[in-house]
Amino acid sequence: MVNPRVFFGLSIDGHPAGKIVMELFADSTPIIAENFRALYTGEKGINTVGKPLYYKGSTFHRMIPGFIDKNFVKKIIGPGILSTAKTGKRGNGSQFFICTGKTKWLDCKQVIFSQVVEGFDVLKAVDKIGSSSSLTSKPVMVIDCGQLC
Repeated sequence: MVNPRVFFGLSIDGHPAGKIVMELFADSTPIIAENFRALYTGEKGINTVGKPLYYKGSTFHRMIPGFIDKNFVKKIIGPGILSTAKTGKRGNGSQFFICTGKTKWLDCKQVIFSQVVEGFDVLKAVDKIGSSSSLTSKPVMVIDCGQLC
């Protein structure tokens, strides 16, 4: 099985910043990878209140410089890891984080489902506008997204 590749085209403060390409780990996290793949393509349609189930038009609402975590299946392999973000006791939703460095204080409870394979320069640009309080100094928006293969 070939793992799918998806992308985000990002803007920072309203200006195009470039593209980040990610490989989804469908081989080790098939359900999570498929859910996220469909959110990149928009093929899940709309939710019960009419909101698109699609990352396009979404903003990065938090950015902590140098952030990384590890999971149950994959080992920490450096910056560019994508992991699910816990949204409550019942599990993970569509929120995630992209790691940009190592942090040893996290507790290994999220699942790694993807990694950045292209666009580390864009990831570094996003990392630079984060803060220790997690608020971004400039808005970061997904202006395009989809599946490459």
